[in-house]
Amino acid sequence: MHARRPATLASLAAELGVSRTTVSNAYNRPDQLSPELRRRVLDTARRLGYPGPDPVARSLRTRRAGAVGLLLTENLSYAFRDPAALGFLEGLSLACEDAGQGLHLVPVNPERADIAAVHRAGVDGFVVYSVPDDDPHLAAVLSRPVPTVVVDQPHVEGVDRVGIDDGAAMNQLAERLIALGHRTVGVLCMRLGRDRNDSFAVGDRQRTAHFHVQRNRLGALATAFGRVGVSWASVPVVERFDHSTASGASAAAQLLDAHPEVTALICTSDILALGAIGEARRRGLRIPADLTITGFDGIVEADRAGLTTVRQPVLEKGRAAGRLLLGGGESGRPREIILETELIAGTTAAKPRTTEERWFGP
Repeated sequence: MHARRPATLASLAAELGVSRTTVSNAYNRPDQLSPELRRRVLDTARRLGYPGPDPVARSLRTRRAGAVGLLLTENLSYAFRDPAALGFLEGLSLACEDAGQGLHLVPVNPERADIAAVHRAGVDGFVVYSVPDDDPHLAAVLSRPVPTVVVDQPHVEGVDRVGIDDGAAMNQLAERLIALGHRTVGVLCMRLGRDRNDSFAVGDRQRTAHFHVQRNRLGALATAFGRVGVSWASVPVVERFDHSTASGASAAAQLLDAHPEVTALICTSDILALGAIGEARRRGLRIPADLTITGFDGIVEADRAGLTTVRQPVLEKGRAAGRLLLGGGESGRPREIILETELIAGTTAAKPRTTEERWFGP
């Protein structure tokens, strides 16, 4: 018994006694057919097992994939687990919906290069979400002849970018803590490079960090506290490769074990700060009476916790990136959109207690 040959656009057109253009219009331009004719085409297609026009062939013919690629140098689950990434993804999706485009996620393992995933992606352009300047996947994106928008980091000459002024935002937070009287502080930061370092980050590792956002935030803190006589070399900075509340808790434990004298923990993300709050409470420390903790991002969970933080418009960041990519513009003229941030004076920051108060209570 011979297997039935799969139906094609040509065989379906022959079965119906119509042109192949008519069959194609039933799928791609339904307004060109009467409702009765389109229904007859689709019913016959189902009966014969015709799956519809080949999207690969269509993209070859039109030279359009109809989708935006999002390069995310994290595991796929990160996009749906991290609140800031999730808000950004929503904003980008809204921009794609407005333009009638699809969204193709291109996640890659942060510890393993897989540039083939970038080259395989059938997309009309890329949004690159917060990658280090030495990331090989970024180089692979830039080698493709499609428009690209970088979000947050890095700055790439000749490439459109959407972001915030991380240095100015972190300086505003630092000035808030300085005004409260904090001089003995510690910092918990996100990864500074593609190599894993779950420990103290000193000297050149901070100054030469390939993640520009973290480098700018640390640099702003160093400058702000330097203005009031605090030597940045004396400020302990603990780095975590994975971005999770568990990482924030373990980083806080590592720093507080080595430097119990600190009066404030400055975290470069809300996620790390929320983990630090949990660890501080586990130790019996009162926040902010015994220890001030601050974050950065302004996620919903931070608002619920009353965290003192910097709020950035993550949803608008995604929407702006999508509009910049899909809206066209003058070729060869890179554009940059810098979004506003807001300092949120929550309930986790207060004046530092004296040494006697910290050790002996009120």
